[in-house]
Amino acid sequence: MSEFWAYLQLGFSHITDPGGYDHILFVIALCAIYNLNQWKQVLILITAFTIGHSLTLALATLQLINYSTDVIELLIPVTILITAITNFFFKVPKSRFSDEAKQSPGRYVLALVFGLIHGMGFSNYLRSLLGQQSSIVKPLFAFNLGLEFGQIFIVLAVLAVAFVLIELMRVRRHDWNLIVSGIVAGMALSLIITNEYLAQL
Repeated sequence: MSEFWAYLQLGFSHITDPGGYDHILFVIALCAIYNLNQWKQVLILITAFTIGHSLTLALATLQLINYSTDVIELLIPVTILITAITNFFFKVPKSRFSDEAKQSPGRYVLALVFGLIHGMGFSNYLRSLLGQQSSIVKPLFAFNLGLEFGQIFIVLAVLAVAFVLIELMRVRRHDWNLIVSGIVAGMALSLIITNEYLAQL
């Protein structure tokens, strides 16, 4: 149980670590267009992302797929930038209680596909922790569970801030989306420009 708890904590701390904020930026970009009333849509969206990264995290950690770490480290900020840009085209519903944000199933497909890329990024960290350890099933499950808890924590934090600003302080939802998505897009673009692999091409 101590090993399970240790890897669970590592998974949680990895995705919530401000020092490695790329995954945090992606989760923020995913839920920036939603409000607290739309938690069901956000749950579906995060589940799609979880399915994607869980699959490639398992396959990569078990060494069933091979990929270039440098390419993945470049693609992760690209996924963040694309997600943030799609937010700019979101039309704010006329009613604040509207479920209009669920109108595009393509957003869920995007979360699933981009989750596959992020899962390979997670696996780099997990494999460095496991080393030559023979049994990795339990650590893999615990780490992934920690990632999930971390995602939920980030989503709740973003939705809580959105609730305070939009519902209580009356900030326009359109403005909130543009500001958050703009900041995320700018940070993602910076990560792309400063990427060492891209500089070598």
